[in-house]
This record gives sequence, C-alpha cells and structure tokens, in this order.
Amino acid sequence: MALEDEVGALRRNPLFAKVSPSKLKLLAFTSERIDYEKGQDLFHMGDASDSAFAIISGSADVLIDTPNGEIKVAEVKKNAFVGEIGIICDVPRTATIRACEHLETLKITKEQFFQLMAEFPDAAIEVMRVLGDRLTDTTAELSLARKKIQDIES
Repeated sequence: MALEDEVGALRRNPLFAKVSPSKLKLLAFTSERIDYEKGQDLFHMGDASDSAFAIISGSADVLIDTPNGEIKVAEVKKNAFVGEIGIICDVPRTATIRACEHLETLKITKEQFFQLMAEFPDAAIEVMRVLGDRLTDTTAELSLARKKIQDIES
C-alpha cells in the first residue's frame, strides 16, 4: 500500500478526520505497517500497552479472558482504532484483538499518539467522544446482563 493510501485510510477514521494532510502523512510515514492473517493476534489481554492500531482493511475480534475461556465481546472493522485505552490510561491491554481475516494495520506508538493529541485538540476531543460512546454502550450491556441474571435467579 502506498503512503497516500495509508493517509487516506487514516483520514477515514473519525479520530483523525480533522488532522491536516501533512500531519497524517508524517504519522503514516513514521508508523509501522503490519499485516496479520486470520487467527493472528495484534496483542493479548494483560500485555503492556505501548501502541495503538489503525485498521486499514479487514476485521478483528475483541476477546476477553474469563474463567471459562475467551469470550468475543465485539468486532472491529476497517477504519477502527484499537489499543488506545491502554495507552491513554497507562494500563495493560483490556482485551485480546485477533484477526478474523487478512488485516492491514498501522501501528502507532504511544509517543506518536500523544504528540498528535497535543498538536490537534480536535482529535483529542474525538478520542473522548469515542471512549464516551464505548462506555455508554458497555453500561447499557451491563445493565441488560444484570437484568437477565436477576430474571434467571427469580
């Protein structure tokens, strides 16, 4: 994939939509391009968080470890950004990300990500919106799960 294609892929991600083309070009150039095949993991739950990934093409499962094994909690697709929670909160990975098919990514280091957020507050605000949306969805799912448990126990 050419550099211009990577810049276009970043631009289609809502987190980077307002970043100038020259900054996106620099980000794409300094990021590491990594392809994964079906079944390969980008990272594992509990690993140290040192980077995030922009998904250029393909899809991946979001898996969490439980006493009964892994559970799929979501799927991420083209234009998604994964791994940012760990680098923003400076915590270990909160989930495992596994390719469902051939997956093309740009690996963005923690330092690159924070530099971009510092230079583009609009991007930082968009990150907060995305994280807020995820929290809202998770809270709704948790409430539904608790209700189902209560119904079963009744």
